[in-house]
Amino acid sequence: MPISHVAAMAFERVSLLTSIPALILSVGVWLAAATQSHGQSLIRDPDIERGLRELAFPVLRAAGLNTNRVQILVVNDNTFNAFVIDYNAIYLNYGLILTVESPEMLQAVIAHEAAHIANGHLARRAENLKAARRNAGLGTALALLAAAAGGGEAAIGIAAGTQGAAIRSFLGHTRAEEASADRSAASYLRWAQISPSGMVELHRKFAGQELLSVANQDPYMRSHPTSRERLRAAEAFLDEFGDKAVPNANADYWFARVKGKLSAFLRSPSWTLRRAKEETAQDIRLMREASAHHQNRDLDRARRAIDEALALRPNDPYYYDLKGQILLENRQIGAAVEAYGNAVEMAPNDALILAGYGRALLAQGQTKQALSVLEKARARDYRNARLLQDLGVAYAQVGNDGMASTVTAERYALQGRLKDAGIHAKRAVARLPEGSPGWQRAQDVLIASERLDKDKRKRK
Repeated sequence: MPISHVAAMAFERVSLLTSIPALILSVGVWLAAATQSHGQSLIRDPDIERGLRELAFPVLRAAGLNTNRVQILVVNDNTFNAFVIDYNAIYLNYGLILTVESPEMLQAVIAHEAAHIANGHLARRAENLKAARRNAGLGTALALLAAAAGGGEAAIGIAAGTQGAAIRSFLGHTRAEEASADRSAASYLRWAQISPSGMVELHRKFAGQELLSVANQDPYMRSHPTSRERLRAAEAFLDEFGDKAVPNANADYWFARVKGKLSAFLRSPSWTLRRAKEETAQDIRLMREASAHHQNRDLDRARRAIDEALALRPNDPYYYDLKGQILLENRQIGAAVEAYGNAVEMAPNDALILAGYGRALLAQGQTKQALSVLEKARARDYRNARLLQDLGVAYAQVGNDGMASTVTAERYALQGRLKDAGIHAKRAVARLPEGSPGWQRAQDVLIASERLDKDKRKRK
């Protein structure tokens, strides 16, 4: 089965953008255009995001960041890359997660990106982008934004045939920031009692990249320049402070679970069933087997495997969420509502679990209850396009066409389709009471759409 079909069946995928309010800003609007141009998207799964929160928590705390505010999100891209584009999220390509060999390596990446947020690099980078754009053509401006978002390959493709001085100037600033982020990241790892050997192994893995031609370099090398000097700096830090970290069974477990869940839905079922036997934790093995059987459309085996995993971890809301997904996608609606209900009872504030529960209720015909649950989910997570689609359906079914237009406009904006978003935002503004929350949300989208359109006309 093609990977794209597998991922769509398993996870919610939304376009990679910042929040709706951020789109009003000039750089945010250009970011919308840039991300749309190279089509990045997110893989949303509550189990994976919980595991990444577990791994990131000590790092974010050491960096002085709000552990409840900063999300760790997975990008649907198989290259080795990670980046930040706002203060509320760290983005990790799934290719990076599946490539790193230890939780310490993944935590080193998170520490590096957390340092960009904590050190104020985003604000300075935005200023550098604005300055560069004043003397750059459209293609170069988009390339700059792609580079800022970690899209090294996209940046090179967009910049082809355009003036490159702006990009070289911009990357000159980022190299200094990368060195600063490395130093801060090493400190965070030491304060969090995480082995700095993960950072050494990370740099060692790509220390030879600068010897390759640009066309053959990994995107991580191009957007996060890894050199032998950075490797030597990491080794010097390890020599100076030593490795005082103690084994962390919790980090080992969640690292295995995150990689297990991702690989189970991104690789073929036959690969998963062969490799699942290597899992040390029996519940992770069973979860991976359930996922593989689900891809094979074998409901009986999938249900048996996830039930066995739940027998080992009866209070695990994320296994109940997976069970609900398996049942819902096999049209076992009543059983799916029950499974999602159990998950919500155990994790009442998890937006992705709430979204799944609302979807099941909507499928069961309980529209008013579904609407309440979906609105609760949306209040906690604005990045979920599938949730907004379900919410639009729920609003339409209860006859609230104004709010249906608002959430549809927000969904298109998150997908970078600001022209379509503006059309629906206008409808919402015309139908909703002026000044109401839904009207204000529609206005945010409308302003972003109009500013982007105005900017495009200026450049013609």
